[in-house]
Amino acid sequence: MKQVCSGPIQRMIAVFLAALVACQAQAEPRHGIAMYGDPALPPDFVSLPYANPDAPTGGRIVTGEVGGFDSLNPYIRKGSVPWQLPYLAVESLMGRNWDEPFTLYGLLAESVETDDDRTWVEFTLREEARFSDGSPVTVEDVLWSYETLGTEGHPRYLGAWQKVETAEAVGPRTVRFTFNTEDRELPLILGLRPILKKAQWEGVDFAESGLDIIPITTAPYVIDDFQPGRFVSLKRDPDYWGNDLPFMQGQANLDEIRLEFYADGTAQFEAFKAGELNSNREFNAATWDSQYDFPAIDRGDVVKSVIAHQRPSGITGFVMNTRKDIFADWRVRDAMLHAFNFEFINQTQTGGEQPRITSYFSNSVLGMRDGPAEGRVREYLEPFADELLPGALDGYALPVGDGTVRNRANVAKAAALLEDAGWTVQDGVLRNADGAAFEFEILLQQGSSENQSIIDIYVESLKRLGIAPEVTVIDSAQYKERTTTYDFDMTYYRVGLSLSPGNEQNLYWNSAGVTEPGSRNLAGIDSAAADALIGEILNSRSNEDFVSATRALDRVLTTGRYVIPIYQFNISRIAHAKELKFPETIPIYGDWIGWQPNVWWWQD
Repeated sequence: MKQVCSGPIQRMIAVFLAALVACQAQAEPRHGIAMYGDPALPPDFVSLPYANPDAPTGGRIVTGEVGGFDSLNPYIRKGSVPWQLPYLAVESLMGRNWDEPFTLYGLLAESVETDDDRTWVEFTLREEARFSDGSPVTVEDVLWSYETLGTEGHPRYLGAWQKVETAEAVGPRTVRFTFNTEDRELPLILGLRPILKKAQWEGVDFAESGLDIIPITTAPYVIDDFQPGRFVSLKRDPDYWGNDLPFMQGQANLDEIRLEFYADGTAQFEAFKAGELNSNREFNAATWDSQYDFPAIDRGDVVKSVIAHQRPSGITGFVMNTRKDIFADWRVRDAMLHAFNFEFINQTQTGGEQPRITSYFSNSVLGMRDGPAEGRVREYLEPFADELLPGALDGYALPVGDGTVRNRANVAKAAALLEDAGWTVQDGVLRNADGAAFEFEILLQQGSSENQSIIDIYVESLKRLGIAPEVTVIDSAQYKERTTTYDFDMTYYRVGLSLSPGNEQNLYWNSAGVTEPGSRNLAGIDSAAADALIGEILNSRSNEDFVSATRALDRVLTTGRYVIPIYQFNISRIAHAKELKFPETIPIYGDWIGWQPNVWWWQD
C-alpha cells in the first residue's frame, strides 16, 4: 500500500495540493481590482488623485437638460429617466477611479477576492454600510439586487447576469459569484452593480415602478423634491454612512444638485444667461467663442473652463438602421456617408473649429491606425476576411468633401454607389428597378436645434441625388419608445467609449441586439467578426492583445458604414459660477461620468 501511494497517486495528490496552495496564494482579499495588473493606489490611499480631500462642503450646482422625464427608476426598461440618476443617487460594491483605465476600489465592499483565472469573485461588505433610512446593507440586499436587475431590470444588466452560474452568501457579510463563462471583466462589472433595498420592493412590481416609488439607496445624495418633466433636486445626506471613507474624501461636497429641464437648447442657454443655472456644458465651439459674452461673464461672476481628456472619441452622428431594407446594403450606407457634406456643415455650425470623429476609438491609443491592418490586428481580422467590408484590411478613411455647398465629387461618388446597389434617378426621383422610390425617415428628438440644423443641410444634399427624406420630430417619451423597439430608419446616435472597453460592447454592437429590444445596437450590427473581437477584448491576458483586439473591432465598426460621424469632443467646455471650483489635477478621463459634480465644491 505504501508503494502504491508513493507512486502516481501520491504524485497526483502532491500536484493537487500544490495547485490549491498556489490558488489560495493568488486569491486573497484586496482593497481594489484592476482589469490588467495591480491597482495604482495602495491600500492606505487618502483620496482619489483628482479629488481635493480638503474641499469644503456646502453650496449647490444647478444644471440644465433638454427634454423631460417620467420615471425616477433608472434600473428598469420603462420610462424616461434623468441620465444622471444612476451615477448620483446609487452606490455599488466598488467605485471607479477615473485616473486609471479600469480599476475599482472598495465602496460598500471593504474587500474583493478572485482567483487568477477570474472564474469567481467574492465581495465582503463593510459592517458600517447603511441605506439612507439607516438600515444596514445585507448580503440579502446584494443578492436580491443582482438577481432582480438581471431578470426584471433594464437589458444592460442581463448579459452579465446570464454569465453567473451561482450567487450565494458564504459568510455573514460576504457574497460569492461563480461564473459559467470565461470573461475576465466580470468581477469588475459585478462590482459596479447598483445595490437596492430588498424590503422596499416586497409586494411591488419592480419592472412597472416609475414616479410612484423613489428607490432607497446608500448614496450620499437622496432625491429631495421633483416635478415630472420640470426638475429634480438631490440633497446631500448629512447622515451618509461613507463620509469617512478614503474613496469618498473630496467627493459629494455640494449640498444640492438640481437638474432643470427645458423644451430646447435655446431655452436652456437663456436660462443659464439669466442665472437660473450656474453651470453649463457647451458642445459647439463657435457658440463658445461668440455667444459667451453676456454680463455675468463680463463681471467675472461666470468663468469659462476648458477640460482636456485622453479617452476615445466614441461615436456621435446619425445611425442607419440596417434592419430596414433601405439601409441593408453597405453601398447605400457608403453613399449616405459621401452625401453628408461634413466640411460645409462644420464650417456653418462651428466655424470649422470642431474636428471630426474618424473612428469609434479615435483620439486614443485604442483607435484604428492609418493604412492596412498589420501584425496582431491583422491576425484578429483575417479569419473573417470573407465578411469584412472594403477597407477593413486594406485601410479606410471617411470621405472628405471640398468644403463647398455642392460637394460635387462626393455627390457623384454617392450616385455611383447607389447605381451599383440598383438605384437610379428617374424623372428626378431615385428609384429601383421596380420603380419604387428611395424613401426613408430621419427621426429626431424634440428640442435638438443643432441636430435639426445639421439635418436641414443634409436634406438639401440628398435632394441632389433624387432623395427627399421625411424628417420627423417627436417628444422624448415617443423617441425613447421608438428607438427602444428600433422603429426608425435613421436617427441621432451617441455612444461614449472608455479606455477599457468591456462587456458594454456587447450591448452596443453584439448581434443579439438585432432582435433583442432595448440594446444600444441601434444600427442592427450583425457581424461575426464584431462578436468574436468583443470576446477577444474581454479575455485578453496582455495589454498588447487587448489594444490589438480593440483596434481590430474599431476597423470592423468604422468600415461597416453604420453611422455618419460628426464632431469629436476631445475637450469639454464648461461655463460655471465662479464659486464652483474643481481640483487642478484632471483625471485621464477628463470631464467624464460624475467628475462634475462629484469632486466640485462651492467656495465664496
